[in-house]
Amino acid sequence: MVAGSATDRRRGSDGAAAGGAPEPAAARILVVEDDPAIAELIQLYLQREGLDSTLAASAEQADGALRRELFHLLILDINLPGRNGFQFLNQFRARHSTPVIIVSARDSDEDKVLGLGVGADDFVTKPFSPRVLLARVRTNLRYLHRGPAPSLRTIRLGEYVIRLDEYSVTRNGVQITLAPKEFDLLSYLVNNAGRAFTPEELYASVWGARYGDRSTVTVHVQRLRKKLHRPGVAGLIETVPRVGYRVRAADVSLEP
Repeated sequence: MVAGSATDRRRGSDGAAAGGAPEPAAARILVVEDDPAIAELIQLYLQREGLDSTLAASAEQADGALRRELFHLLILDINLPGRNGFQFLNQFRARHSTPVIIVSARDSDEDKVLGLGVGADDFVTKPFSPRVLLARVRTNLRYLHRGPAPSLRTIRLGEYVIRLDEYSVTRNGVQITLAPKEFDLLSYLVNNAGRAFTPEELYASVWGARYGDRSTVTVHVQRLRKKLHRPGVAGLIETVPRVGYRVRAADVSLEP
């Protein structure tokens, strides 16, 4: 059964966000977790942070919730009845760019890379500290409230135009769909063009956490390279041996 959200109980069923970025308390989170104790614990901690959440115990229940409501973040378990979390996420990413945090007891490198590869923005291993999970939630909700860099609002990267105030990337007027963390990572590299960063530095700056799995950064770079790839054109994100990644300063220019 899908539990009604705390906000719905306060203001009725018409809880969808409307018009502009929601206030922090209006951010809506879908928790897809088949263990009721864990799901309710997550919901409790989210509620204490002023965040509204809805529970779904399977991929099918999550599909139904997504048809009824607008969500700004998903917390997703892998071991679900029926379609597992990987299968759900792969189908979800074909239609949505909403951030997704996987929370799972499956902690192998293969599972982390697979989850990030099919579109997760972050990966938290069970058993987890509620403080750690809430920190990841806050980080992945920053896209709702962040403003553009004051001096660099529109940047050209090769054939691509990055509009920081619109949170968009286009090529020849065609929109390139990026997940929020992909956009944040690209923006950070472009705003610091010419400088190479280690995966640890990028994780701290973009994900807002001092410690994390470097594979999270590696997979997001791979996803960006795939989306920005042009046959016969040199890659826009360089690998710097024994360091990490950078965007060449020569590829970046300001738009008037």
